Amino acid sequence: MNTDIDQAAQATPVTASDASPSPIAELKPKMELHGKVTRIELYGAFIDLGVGQDGLLHISQLSTDHVNNVNDKLKVGEEITVWVRSVDAEQGRIDLTMIQPPGLTWDELKVGQELTGVVVRIEKFGVFVDVGAERPGMVHVSELTSGYVGSPAEVVKMGEELHVKIIKVSSKKKQLDLSVKALETRIETPKDEDLTDIPTAMELALRSAMRGTEMEGQLAAADKAKPRKQDKRQDKEKQRKAQTDIALRTLQNRPK
Repeated sequence: MNTDIDQAAQATPVTASDASPSPIAELKPKMELHGKVTRIELYGAFIDLGVGQDGLLHISQLSTDHVNNVNDKLKVGEEITVWVRSVDAEQGRIDLTMIQPPGLTWDELKVGQELTGVVVRIEKFGVFVDVGAERPGMVHVSELTSGYVGSPAEVVKMGEELHVKIIKVSSKKKQLDLSVKALETRIETPKDEDLTDIPTAMELALRSAMRGTEMEGQLAAADKAKPRKQDKRQDKEKQRKAQTDIALRTLQNRPK
């Protein structure tokens, strides 16, 4: 009985869910690997990576310089260092390169992204900053600072580390425009406790009305303090009448 069970178990195929994960599924683009050249063709070489499937190293990926013959660069059995360009685990295809990939690909660069890089070149019109992309990005002289800059050399130095912001990306033209000024002009959001000090529209209207009332009171007090012309005329008439009364009484009391 045990023999029958063992034979049945051997006849049952192992599904993908029962098997352990294939190492090829763990490979990611830009991953560094070490392998051995197993076969050379006109179009490239096949590399044993120890993952159960050889990777293809195309002739165009042997060097940044033009290569006419794969044999000029590689030999069968040679151990080399490669990087993963792309992986198709379902088809069992691994695309390799001997050209070290940049830290950031064009697909990973986005407008508004903030990066830190090193100044690698200074020109009259701006500076070039290596941020780990395929090519250095350019910071135009007008984007170095919010103030006037006569020459980029007045603001930055070769080898200086700069914190920059991406303002334009062109994967077709392989151009990356950066800015330092964009980081200086960032608007900070006010904190909740700061908002309590900001008067509302109703409070502003009330304050305005109160100021108006105070002004009216001040004007009224000033008016009261001013002598009016009518009061002056009445005072003069009273004085003349008093003088006339005195004169009449004096004439009546004179002896005849």
